[in-house]
Amino acid sequence: MSGPDFSEITKHKPERSLLKPIKKTGGRNSYGRITTRHIGGGHKRMLRIIDFKRNIYDQPAKVLAIEYDPNRSSRIALVEYPNKEKRYIIAPVGLNVDDIIVSSNQKDVDIKAGNCLLLRNIPSGTLIHNIELFEAKGGQIVRGAGTSAQIMAKESDFAHVRLPSGEVRLISLDCHATIGQIGNIEHEALTLGKAGKKRWLGIKPSVRGVAMNPFDHPHGGGEGKSGQGNPHPVTPWGKPTKGYRTRNRKKYSNKFIIKRRKP
Repeated sequence: MSGPDFSEITKHKPERSLLKPIKKTGGRNSYGRITTRHIGGGHKRMLRIIDFKRNIYDQPAKVLAIEYDPNRSSRIALVEYPNKEKRYIIAPVGLNVDDIIVSSNQKDVDIKAGNCLLLRNIPSGTLIHNIELFEAKGGQIVRGAGTSAQIMAKESDFAHVRLPSGEVRLISLDCHATIGQIGNIEHEALTLGKAGKKRWLGIKPSVRGVAMNPFDHPHGGGEGKSGQGNPHPVTPWGKPTKGYRTRNRKKYSNKFIIKRRKP
């Protein structure tokens, strides 16, 4: 097993005004039926309310602390505005305690880690994260540890943004994004080491279909250790899986994808 050293953490107790309880679902919907499998248990957590919108404009915010968030892979930064309002943001690489960051719609703002700007005011080639897909809706993509997107070009009212998956997508120049790469880059190198750690994270075991009986899964059955047999692998309910593309061919946002993440 391997784990983070938490050397970047400067405060170990969260800001109580920005906490909210989380109700666990166990993968069940409002009817009590399991709609997402392999969810259950896990350590008790409190939700940290993250400011994805960054909608306090042209007000310098001072970084008070870098904290751990059990609900995400990245670290979070506690910032305070001149009116003493505190908010959490996702902490990028290079953001330290006592740094001053700003969110703005103006052009004359420094291109430095943690500043939130309109895409039209960010130079091509800049690494960005926490990107809006719709104006003023708040950052929706590129929010995981170590990830960043890059502005490839600008054309008309859109920016060509290359996402961590390799997809190149058109995003409106009136959408906001935050400068820099998200911190905790070593997250992808962690090793869980034991089944119990997976359960701490709220993930229950996943059983292979070929290990089941025919009654339980289309891949099940056979004498001894037999393969799946089916040349077209399926889910327990007979739907194609293992690489089968499920994206709607008529989805409205298809026109915004310049290059897909898969060839």
